[in-house]
Amino acid sequence: MAAERQGGGGGRGAGVEENKDHKDGKDNKENERPAGGYCSRRLRRLRKTLNFKMGNRHKFTGKKVTEEILSDNRYLLLILMDAERAWSYAMQLKQEANTEPRKRFHLLSRLRKAVKHAEELERLCESNRVDAKTKLEAQAYMAYLTGMLRFEHQEWKAAMEAFNKCKTIYEKLANAFTEEQAVLYNQRVEEISPNIRYCAYNIGDQSAMNELMQMRLRSGGTEGLLAEKLEALITQTRAKQAATMSEVEWRGRTVPVKIDKVRIFLLGLADNEAAIAQAENEETKERLFESLLSECRDAIQAVREDLKPDQKQREHSLENDSGKVSNIQYLHSYLTYIKLSTAIKRNESMAKSLQKALLQQQRSDEDGKRSPRPQDLIRLYDIILQNLVELKQLPGLEEDKNFQKEIGLKTLVYKAYRCFFIAQSYVLVKKWSEALVLYERVLKYAREVQSGAGAHRNSLKELPDVQDLITQVNAEKYSLQAAAILDANDSHETESPSQVKDGKPLSERFETFCLDPSLVSKQVSLVHFPPGFQPIPCKPLFFDLALNHVAFPPLEDKVEQKAKSGLTGYIKGIFGFKSIGIKDGIAAFKQEQLEVGFPAKENPL
Repeated sequence: MAAERQGGGGGRGAGVEENKDHKDGKDNKENERPAGGYCSRRLRRLRKTLNFKMGNRHKFTGKKVTEEILSDNRYLLLILMDAERAWSYAMQLKQEANTEPRKRFHLLSRLRKAVKHAEELERLCESNRVDAKTKLEAQAYMAYLTGMLRFEHQEWKAAMEAFNKCKTIYEKLANAFTEEQAVLYNQRVEEISPNIRYCAYNIGDQSAMNELMQMRLRSGGTEGLLAEKLEALITQTRAKQAATMSEVEWRGRTVPVKIDKVRIFLLGLADNEAAIAQAENEETKERLFESLLSECRDAIQAVREDLKPDQKQREHSLENDSGKVSNIQYLHSYLTYIKLSTAIKRNESMAKSLQKALLQQQRSDEDGKRSPRPQDLIRLYDIILQNLVELKQLPGLEEDKNFQKEIGLKTLVYKAYRCFFIAQSYVLVKKWSEALVLYERVLKYAREVQSGAGAHRNSLKELPDVQDLITQVNAEKYSLQAAAILDANDSHETESPSQVKDGKPLSERFETFCLDPSLVSKQVSLVHFPPGFQPIPCKPLFFDLALNHVAFPPLEDKVEQKAKSGLTGYIKGIFGFKSIGIKDGIAAFKQEQLEVGFPAKENPL
């Protein structure tokens, strides 16, 4: 049943359970919720399989599961799915009740319905046909839903007793069965524990809040019901404490806080910072940083909405009190300061982890992973410097000399580290002179920080120590000078690839051996392309000189030669056919007429 509880209740919402509207001949599908359709579909399949239908289209016939028909364990699943459907719909209404308070009444009604089904399930499981394990699971399920109902009614003592009963049963079941089954039971215990601590806190146990924060840290980077439940319970606890908070003091000025969301955020600020400091790994720390920044953005947005109507009043007040901002504007500056400071701490934490990875670069290369580069750190320090510029421009702090001095010193520290990693990136490409100049710039920034710290040493405690940076830079300078000398000697002994090939493509220097790394790059030079123009001879002219010396054979015997003159010779010259006499032509014409069949006519001539 623990597995069924996980599967059925895993949805964010569920459909409304079947009610007496079935008497009208409807399946009441419009009342089903999209996320809870699983429970309704499962019920429909079970009833169809067991032939346990509630009537037909025209008539509703109510049936109840009794001990006599418990021949199949699927009858118990019918009751369980009814309870799961009501519970999951209640959880959906709980999310919607944050913006629509009237839905809380429907939420309580669904939870009562779920408890009613759980009571029926527990009663049926008391039968002799049910084994001991299922009986215990039914009791734990009943205790959990009862605790949820009492929790929503804010009956903390009754809710705590119910949750403790459920937790005890699951712990015993986890110890009694195999490891695979124990995982499910232990997961249920972890989900119930935050509710128990919250009930204890409301009863009067002040240590419960600290235990909730420890649970939050132990949860690590997990996502799901436990993480969401912890965040919700911690927010509810802070909301209860926020009623006593009315003002906040920052840099010698007290500002009233009237916005509930801002009160809740400021109350949890110290706890969040302490949780970040106690985080065991970088993944948990990054998650807590993101959570804190998200809450800070929400608080700033709430103040910004109240700041819009105050803008006109601020413009009028500037004429009387020049240089002094209103309380709401000063509160906005304070929250912006928290956001930017948190972003700086997060980027600094990421930079430290990258620096550690740089020291283990060889191992990363062996693992086949992309090793970090100094360029990654340069980007982080650029963002930090940009945040510091925004801090100096906050309204209401322009005339605070101590604040401006602190920001200036922090800027020098991060500039020094940024120059240091820029220099290291130049060292990787063997630009020795540029790297040496940047190392000198790092020493200049570090000495300025040491000389200007004075009374601001307390504000610089959280920053990286510049003295360690000075020591590291001095060591890097000596290494850099040695590497530059060795590189210069190597360049004299062996010619560089650029000198060997002299800009020639590979096709023109086959006779010369050199190690040319450009041959494996994307811009390899193999041949000249496009090829250059070259002079070539023109196409020759041919003259037929032998024709003048050729003697053709005589053709007189093959051509009839008749000397003709006058008109017939002229006709021959024009039309090119054989010339004949006039009489011969007339005779041929007559002969042709006779062959065709025309009567011969007398010659007119």
